[in-house]
Amino acid sequence: MAEFLFEILSEEIPARMQVRAGADLQKLMVAGLTKAGLTVENIRVLTGPRRLTFVADLPVRSPDVTDIRKGPRVGSPERALEGFLKAAGLSDISEAETRTDPKKGEYYVAVIQNSGQDTRAILQALIPDVMANFPWPKSMKSGGSNFRWVRPLRGLLVLFQMEVVHLEVGGITSSNTTIGHRRHGPGPYAVSTFENYRSQLEQAGHVMLSHEDRKAVILSNASELCADKGLELVEDEGLLNEVAGLTEWPVVLFGDMDADFLNLPDEVIRLTLKSHQKTFTVRDPKTGKLAAHYIIVANQIAPDGGEAIKAGNGKVISARLSDAVFFQTEDAKKNLIDYYEKLDTVVFHKKLGTIKDKAERVAALARDLAAKVDADPDLAEQAAKLAKCDLVTQTVIEATSLQGQIGRLMFEREGGNASVATAIEEHYKPQGPSDDVPTDPVAIAVALADKLDTLVGFWAIDEKPTGSKDPFALRRAALGVVRIILENDVRISLIDVTIKHLIQLKMQLSQNKAATGWADSKSRTDSRENTVVIQKLLVEIDTLKTLLDGSPSREFENSDVVLVIPSLLTFILDRLKVYLRDQGMGHDIIDAALTEGQDDLVAIVNRVNALQSFLSTPEGEDLLAGYKRAANILKAEAKKGELPSGAANRPSDEQGAALFDALTAAKPAISKALESEDYAKALTSLAGLRIPIDAFFTDTQIISDDTAVKDNNLRLLGMISDTSRQIADFEAIQG
Repeated sequence: MAEFLFEILSEEIPARMQVRAGADLQKLMVAGLTKAGLTVENIRVLTGPRRLTFVADLPVRSPDVTDIRKGPRVGSPERALEGFLKAAGLSDISEAETRTDPKKGEYYVAVIQNSGQDTRAILQALIPDVMANFPWPKSMKSGGSNFRWVRPLRGLLVLFQMEVVHLEVGGITSSNTTIGHRRHGPGPYAVSTFENYRSQLEQAGHVMLSHEDRKAVILSNASELCADKGLELVEDEGLLNEVAGLTEWPVVLFGDMDADFLNLPDEVIRLTLKSHQKTFTVRDPKTGKLAAHYIIVANQIAPDGGEAIKAGNGKVISARLSDAVFFQTEDAKKNLIDYYEKLDTVVFHKKLGTIKDKAERVAALARDLAAKVDADPDLAEQAAKLAKCDLVTQTVIEATSLQGQIGRLMFEREGGNASVATAIEEHYKPQGPSDDVPTDPVAIAVALADKLDTLVGFWAIDEKPTGSKDPFALRRAALGVVRIILENDVRISLIDVTIKHLIQLKMQLSQNKAATGWADSKSRTDSRENTVVIQKLLVEIDTLKTLLDGSPSREFENSDVVLVIPSLLTFILDRLKVYLRDQGMGHDIIDAALTEGQDDLVAIVNRVNALQSFLSTPEGEDLLAGYKRAANILKAEAKKGELPSGAANRPSDEQGAALFDALTAAKPAISKALESEDYAKALTSLAGLRIPIDAFFTDTQIISDDTAVKDNNLRLLGMISDTSRQIADFEAIQG
């Protein structure tokens, strides 16, 4: 094995792209090298503002490979032999070998010896291909080349066995040199090995290669500076990652600000310092409150000890915080509810009305959901109406990431209800897989209503996610619905809730002249006719629910409800599957438990858990084997012709009669257990069938010569299938 060192040098790579780029570089290089037959060991990937570095140990040559291609039987027609020779690259059949198979007899094989390839040649072909197909979110051309990279390319260091691998990408020729920090050690530096490369850059070049090392240095030095002042750093992992991606040689400085700014909400101070100057806030550990100081991370060792850097940052921070004081003062002149009417000036979506329209829908739905989550309906409705009000405050217009937080702060200052204040901030949650879900009942109702309104609305106007495109974050909204329901044990029928909300949405948008896209032109010009349609849908809601099982009658086959709700429910259930797979559930178990028409997510998960536990037992494994044997026989017989219809009779033989009696007793017992959602008991009843099923298969000739007996046996197998399907679709389970 020999060392391979590859560095891509460019202008500054955006901090948010660096870590992902390192992972992509490793993935593409390892895939290409492995495909070429090389073993890749001791992989290291380093990322920074101006460079991506890949290091690994590789063999000097790929191994020789023997490729054996099976051909036609000896004595096959000339045409078959010609095709085989052409595909194998042989000129005559005498160049092929013959082998013998006990069943098929003699046949030809082509034994092709493929010599290994020099690793240098592999790298010369692979590196340009990797760079040309690198998956940057955004890229650019530079100079006269058509080659695209995230920023203009400046150098390629490519060494194998301490020698340059000669290649060219984007007008840049590979070499054994690199450069260091722009100010403290530009170089160039001639490199022979990775250790030589690292030591020169980190000592003379003032470049800390590892992203994790830079993070550790920043965190350690910042914490020490704060501790020396009797303070502590307010840690921010996202900001730490960002500044580690902005600096090659991080230097931590301690800055000061006017103490009067501490009258601002902590959230506003933190966001202002983070978003505008990439600086960390500091707090007093005795009080837990922010201090009038901050931490700056510079990318240089300043000759004046950083005084000019601190002064420059201080001016910008002071100006930004002064703006924040002004915005806060202006916003505080009104109560939060006073901003409600102004929501009508902000379009949520041209086909779904304004933010105020959405707030009204969410308020109505939150009130309906309140009883399901033990929330006060009045508080849920109030919170939903207030939840979006801060979107039109000057503070949030200036800093949108404070949405929810500013609303909560304003409402708390008014002396508002604590649960309502919590709901105003938390109704956006969860905003990602690692984000917590709301747990206050009022917040649960509003968060769930907000996400369901978004999903129903975009399904109603047919703006669904396609492939990797999801501009309205509907997958995140659906996963949010799943997590809120499951992590708070919320028992609701998604079909009931979404049907009713869809009808209310249609009613609202049909009556709102400003909204277009949901109601067609005819219904907009005749509101009376539209109202009749809506009333009909409301009256027929129970009928429409039954249509979701897949067989809409002619009268309703084009109904908005029938077209929208099943698709939306499937989408939410797909997110449930993703969530459960991430929790370690087998995908086949999940599919098996998702029987038709289920829309209570808590019940579905309880069923999945019970099924997974049951199938891990010997009884479960044996029962699954028996079910699959019955299903396979039925499939085989179905291919021969139509299976016998009607109910099975009690067989005359002992094993058949015992199975018939067991199935007859099990079916109502399983139904009763399922009604009370006692899935363990239902599966226990099903497990009681294992012994009679095994005995039936062991001692009974199922495909009897007597047609009447055979048909009854097949009906009995159908009973096994039907009884099992009460709980799950065992056919979907692997194994």
